[in-house]
Amino acid sequence: MEMDLLQFDAKDLYYEKADSQEVEDLIQYASELYATGEAELPLLQAYLRAPESLNVLVSLNRFYYYQHRLPEALLISERALSLIRPGIDFPEDWRQLERTHISEAPKDLLTRIRLYLFTLKSIGFLNMRLENLELSKAIFEKLVSLDDKDRIGAQGLLELVVRRQEAAEGIFRMPQAFG
Repeated sequence: MEMDLLQFDAKDLYYEKADSQEVEDLIQYASELYATGEAELPLLQAYLRAPESLNVLVSLNRFYYYQHRLPEALLISERALSLIRPGIDFPEDWRQLERTHISEAPKDLLTRIRLYLFTLKSIGFLNMRLENLELSKAIFEKLVSLDDKDRIGAQGLLELVVRRQEAAEGIFRMPQAFG
């Protein structure tokens, strides 16, 4: 049976999971400091207090991304993926993921599965921005193979990374007119 990644009851949303009041206060404080550029310290303090909180990881990821600190954003996305994966019984290596992992999963895991796939898409996007085009392409190809209705939105990113690779290859080719 084919599972539509948009047809599901939103259950088990990560942001509905409460953190300790201290962690929530640190995230709130960081949001107040964002404009001053001083939000990193309270976010890291929140992370040290709740290293498995997806609320903290998403906040850190957004902070690093919007500060154009892409390597740090990538590390946080990879950490989030490693925390989501065991709860949905996906293989450790995303390259081994098959359509059956999604189609045979219990319906109540679909929210988490979507979070995993969108986090993997984020990793692909960050790798593309960091010019790791082969890895980015492999991630987007995997997502497209798992999601034939393009509910995750990886098809356009795959096309973009392929165009970037073709453009980069074109720059390094010598014209044949001289020889």
